Amino acid sequence: MDLETGVYQNYVKKESWRTVLTLAYQSLGVVYGDLSISPLYVYKNTFEEDIRHSETNEEIFGVLSFVFWTLTLVPLLKYVFIVLRADDNGEGGTFALYSLLCRHARVNSLPNCQLADEELIEYKKDSIGLTPKSGFGSSLKSTLEKHRVLQRFLLVLALIGTCMVIGDGILTPAISVFSAVSGLELSMSKEHHKYVEVPVACIILIGLFALQHYGTHRVGYLFAPVVLLWLLCISAIGLYNIIHWNPHVYQALSPYYMYTFFRKTQRGGWMSLGGILLCITGSEAMFADLGHFSQLSIKIAFTSLVYPSLILAYMGQAAYLSRHHNIESDYQVGFYVSVPEKLRWPVLVIAILAAVVGSQAIITGTFSIIKQCSSLGCFPKVKIVHTSSKIHGQIYIPEINWLLMVLCLAVTIGFRDTRRMGNASGLAVITVMLVTTCLMSLVIVLCWQKSVFLAIAFVFFFGTIEALYFTASLTKFLEGAWVPIALAFVFLIIMCVWHYGTLKKYEFDVQNKVSINWLLSLGPSLGIVRVRGIGLIHTDLVSGIPAIFSHFVTNLPAFHQVLVFLCIKSVPVPHVKPEERFLVGHIGPREYRLYRCIVRYGYRDVHKDDMEFEKDLVCSIAEFIRSGSTSPGHVNEDPSKDEDKMTVVGTCSSHTEGIQMSDDDAYNTDTAGPSELKEIRSPPPPPVMKPRKRVRFIVPKSPEINSSAREELQELMEAREAGIAYILGHSYVKAKQGSSLIKKLVVNYGYEFLRRNSRPSTYALSVPHASTLEVGMIYHV
Repeated sequence: MDLETGVYQNYVKKESWRTVLTLAYQSLGVVYGDLSISPLYVYKNTFEEDIRHSETNEEIFGVLSFVFWTLTLVPLLKYVFIVLRADDNGEGGTFALYSLLCRHARVNSLPNCQLADEELIEYKKDSIGLTPKSGFGSSLKSTLEKHRVLQRFLLVLALIGTCMVIGDGILTPAISVFSAVSGLELSMSKEHHKYVEVPVACIILIGLFALQHYGTHRVGYLFAPVVLLWLLCISAIGLYNIIHWNPHVYQALSPYYMYTFFRKTQRGGWMSLGGILLCITGSEAMFADLGHFSQLSIKIAFTSLVYPSLILAYMGQAAYLSRHHNIESDYQVGFYVSVPEKLRWPVLVIAILAAVVGSQAIITGTFSIIKQCSSLGCFPKVKIVHTSSKIHGQIYIPEINWLLMVLCLAVTIGFRDTRRMGNASGLAVITVMLVTTCLMSLVIVLCWQKSVFLAIAFVFFFGTIEALYFTASLTKFLEGAWVPIALAFVFLIIMCVWHYGTLKKYEFDVQNKVSINWLLSLGPSLGIVRVRGIGLIHTDLVSGIPAIFSHFVTNLPAFHQVLVFLCIKSVPVPHVKPEERFLVGHIGPREYRLYRCIVRYGYRDVHKDDMEFEKDLVCSIAEFIRSGSTSPGHVNEDPSKDEDKMTVVGTCSSHTEGIQMSDDDAYNTDTAGPSELKEIRSPPPPPVMKPRKRVRFIVPKSPEINSSAREELQELMEAREAGIAYILGHSYVKAKQGSSLIKKLVVNYGYEFLRRNSRPSTYALSVPHASTLEVGMIYHV
């Protein structure tokens, strides 16, 4: 399937029951792996230090009550019934909420936005009546649009959530695998166990990250069965423990037991909430991975299987512990102690497999969110490998993968116990949830156009619950919770420095762009020799002529007969449809053969490879020439006023009735074609020349194009046949003289270090080195 068109996503969202149930089954391995393995470590972390399991059972029943209501209120009520509805054209996650807000209020931080972007189908799909109906909503919108400080705060808020997701991508594999392997201590002596647990966990983690480059789809068929088997296993064991040990444990689901828990444990009980919080780790994945599935499939999987299985598992552990107060082991409270002894080894194997699956899901999610940040100019460019030609969104980022592995191993070896790992993971999870709650309140008012009281009620209800857990997690700052804060701080600095440098660089381009009158004064030949071929001049500008072009003209003895100012930009929508991919226009008079082409991608779109992209680019310019020639008497009297006039043109596959391009061997003289089409061919090469590819445009007979357009098409075809050269600007960004010390540190050292160690902006196009020309230029920002 074509990744770019999102065919897979449209396909999976057909609401037939067979499709929905299939997706619900598949979501088990992708969405619920992390959430499903939380019974491994929730009770163990809760009772590790702050509270003790006594014979009155008030502690264990209180913890069970907290777990039940936390699972019910946060994943079930908040995410399943409310947050999942706030999708961005089928996509979810922190950046989806930020993207929605950018489209309903002009708070977008991308510098190269255009009014034409607001005409995109996905941009307007859910934006009927962009102005909020309520007076408060209108005033909130205008306030956000007027104050840059609020816009930056909103971006930083979204970036904090993103950084915590990345931190979770480091901590979740560590705690999941380590907790699964910790079951070995019930099967061997303590002396042997302490030498086995950490090495085994590290070996599994290294294997997990080493296999990432194969892609999720290679082993994806194993994921859902593993999680399904795990859920059935823990629910069956839980049901057995309930029936065999304490059938009345269901009474502990009453909120009264939360009151008795706090009454007895007091401060220790409040501090233990950091362990209880781990029961909802992975809940954010329901929203973040929405783009791969549908709302209905995720809801069905959670309500019919995941939620009841988890409740039974926690109830079963509580039932067992309520009858066992003196366990002859240091492993007094935990998952494996409640598993029947004969089943411990099989359950251990299933648990390790489930932990690997849960870790895989968060690693893939980390790759996806870093790609989104990079697309929106908030993260340095990295190498992105698409590991599946069929399943959208399955990507692999080598640099990030090995960084995650090193940090994950460092956490595992440094902590060597689930308590501190749990403190770290809990803080990361609850911070992401708080960010989601804050952004959702704005979505309720600005996007859904609901009452402000509904938004306040949402923030107050869920924000109070999450703030309680957040404060409890912060108390464990010195006992592991500092790790996600430190990681988030480092990644936030990287993102802010890169975003600031990108903005300043674009502002310099805008302030120093060349006027169209200067270009017109050069004449059609631009004052130099025009040679055969197409020159692609990469620029970030969406209007005007970049200053680097004047350097080209004054320093190079010749230029290509066709010049294209190419701008590849991201827009705040998940996907741009192929028929809206290109914006094409002339720069100067038609005989100059200068074009501007803006290529628009959504933050989850896949960039095509260089050969397919070149074909689409040339076809879009040819279609622009043809479509602009239907009025034969048109004359451009003042080209300087038409500089910013752009036409929306799709890819070759989207305008099947328009111009198509074909490459033939030079000696292939077969001219047969459809009767309704006529061909424009380049002249055959002399016999002494080496055989090469010939280019031809297949042009529809209707509507008829005029002679000037036909001549322009002929020249474009000959230029394409001669080859394409990529002309790139190699910029060095420096702070202006007199700038503050902080700005000099950020620009001269921070941004330049990141720029030198990141991929070039055109890396996604796989620009061939043999056809590349780089010209250096210093930017004083």
